[in-house]
Amino acid sequence: MILAFGLFVALDSLGQEIPGLENFNQTRLEYNKNGMLILGSWAVGNMIWGGLAAGKESGELKAFHQMNLYWNSVNLVIAGFGYWQATKESPGTDFWQTMEAQQGIEKILLVNAALDVAYMAAGFYLKERGLRKSNDRLQGFGKSVILQGAFLMVFDGIMYGFHHAHAQELPEFLKQITLGPAGVSLRIPLN
Repeated sequence: MILAFGLFVALDSLGQEIPGLENFNQTRLEYNKNGMLILGSWAVGNMIWGGLAAGKESGELKAFHQMNLYWNSVNLVIAGFGYWQATKESPGTDFWQTMEAQQGIEKILLVNAALDVAYMAAGFYLKERGLRKSNDRLQGFGKSVILQGAFLMVFDGIMYGFHHAHAQELPEFLKQITLGPAGVSLRIPLN
């Protein structure tokens, strides 16, 4: 009974504010903002290039640039929404919310990386189908989807790397929390 009570108190205390988590969360949010700026810049560049080039080209190249324009219209919306979310969220000091947010962004990036592989596979399928049917539009769309999927896979991989490396700082906070016979204690280093 005492052990269960001690565990309850320990878990409840982790819901309290922990010094240092605000800086940890601020860094996570900065990674997200910078990532969305990069994604948005890629999208705008592709939209401008795709829009200008699609009007000058024909056949497979026209389709390639058109798909770049379409694809990056969606990327721009995602980047804008992601940036807005990152600026709206305030860096809290609640342990459980921090863990949930950190694990959430890492899971999202891993799912996105799997989707990126699926995008590239779909692009190869479109390209191959276009070759078999002598369809320039499918070939151009396929090449564009391969390019965009490859960029997103690299982007998501790098973002995951930054977030995962940043998550390694969390155990330092956990080392400051101890459960003992007198309850839960939090050690705050003064250096």
